[in-house]
Amino acid sequence: MDNLVKVHGGGGYDSDFSDDDGQGESSQRGLKRKREDEILQKPFQKGRHSQVAHRSVHSNELDREEARNRRAHLISMNAFERHKKFVSDYILYYGGKIADFKRSSAKDKTDLDVVRENHRFLWRDEDEEDMTWEKELAKKYYDKLFKEYCIADLSRYKENKFGFRWRIENEVVSGKGQFQCGSKRCDKQEGLKSWEVNFAYVEQGEKRNALVKLRLCPECSFKLNYHHKRKEVKVNKKSRSCSENQEPTQKKKKRRSKSSSRSKKHKHKDRHNRGDSSSSSSSSEELQDSDKDAEDEPEGQSEADHWRGPAPAVEEKSREEEFDDYFEDMFL
Repeated sequence: MDNLVKVHGGGGYDSDFSDDDGQGESSQRGLKRKREDEILQKPFQKGRHSQVAHRSVHSNELDREEARNRRAHLISMNAFERHKKFVSDYILYYGGKIADFKRSSAKDKTDLDVVRENHRFLWRDEDEEDMTWEKELAKKYYDKLFKEYCIADLSRYKENKFGFRWRIENEVVSGKGQFQCGSKRCDKQEGLKSWEVNFAYVEQGEKRNALVKLRLCPECSFKLNYHHKRKEVKVNKKSRSCSENQEPTQKKKKRRSKSSSRSKKHKHKDRHNRGDSSSSSSSSEELQDSDKDAEDEPEGQSEADHWRGPAPAVEEKSREEEFDDYFEDMFL
């Protein structure tokens, strides 16, 4: 055994912890390694052998990770899906029903509902006082209507009840109510007559009257006049011709008065010269010539009027006036 110990002791099997010299060398190596690690360690780099984290640190990290995932999930949804999720979470945590969160649509109004409530068949100055946005919307719609002819609802003509409204742009373009029958359910274009109706109606609790014009076919005209005859609008061409010919007749009267004055002068001369037959015959010929000259004179002025001053300027009609004359028979 002693020999074995000697062999092992001198055989080179040595340990760092066997003697003091070896222990000093290992400690120096460890210190050197620590220094190198401290030098090479980056500021954000964690140590190799960190201590066990506390439980609160672990829970905080889990909360952060969960919040990060929840935020990413909410961002991926649109506004409506996000709203539905919040409502379902609220009901899940606090209780209740989804029906409690539904908005009541009983008081909802569209633009058409607002126009129907505030519409006027005819707007007056009194109606434009204290204007609200609802009334302004109805007035704006009223300004876009065409108020030459009306469209009529004759479905209750036996009860003597009629409905009238103004025309819209599409109806004016298509000719409805003017070149076609103005009844709501009739599109005839032949035998149209123009009628003038005193429309009595109740609006906003107030009785009002309006004089409106209609263009109806014979069948719809019978329905309109079922109870009593309405006023038919016709073109009075005689009155127009009389008004146009009124000025020429006045000019003819002036010419006749001038010719009569000349004849009186000639007669006065004839009385003084009764014995002279030749003079009387010549005077009669002059009278006839003067009458012929008066008849041959133009309608505008006589010969004596030409020397009184410059000729009156003839006013040419504008294009609008020509259109008015052309459409006068059409727009009754």
